[in-house]
Amino acid sequence: MTKTITLYTAIFFITLLLSAIHPKEYFTWFLEVVPALIGFVVLTLTYKRFAFTNFTYAFILLHCIILFVGGHYTYAEVPLFDWIKDTFHQSRNNYDKVGHFAQGFVPAMVVRELFVRKKVVANQAFFNFIIVSICLAISAAYEWIEWGVSITTGDGGDAFLGTQGYVWDTQSDMLFATIGAITMVLLFSKIQDKAIGAFK
Repeated sequence: MTKTITLYTAIFFITLLLSAIHPKEYFTWFLEVVPALIGFVVLTLTYKRFAFTNFTYAFILLHCIILFVGGHYTYAEVPLFDWIKDTFHQSRNNYDKVGHFAQGFVPAMVVRELFVRKKVVANQAFFNFIIVSICLAISAAYEWIEWGVSITTGDGGDAFLGTQGYVWDTQSDMLFATIGAITMVLLFSKIQDKAIGAFK
């Protein structure tokens, strides 16, 4: 492992452990950090066969930290976004929208690098459309998981859902994920291409 990846791994576990210290609810904490843990295992097992650029790993780490913060406080009660809510007279704590934006942005970065380096998509005209569509599918699948947790756990899943009484929360979550994916392919593709070129 490179020094950068070692540093990223250390930051991952330090922030994970910090998030586990007196979280709002351990059940919610577990539900929120599980995707990061699964991702870490998958990336570790596949590292020798396919290592991403440090650029992509940095954003994956940032996404994990977003999950850890949401798990510690619950997405509806992150203090900074309570302050933003009160200061700008918003109707809800919108930290979950940051999480869903990242849920589109980071998978788009991962999928794009994989597609570019493996030459998965031959028709470049549909390249970005396919990436955004995959990210929207991932977001929709995550909403199914949230729905399933809510049904099976009842009140225990309320903090995990973080709807805060907003009837269109599911749809807005998918919208923010889509915006995140589009933002990545429009604004960060050239930067990622440079990182991929340097990596080779």
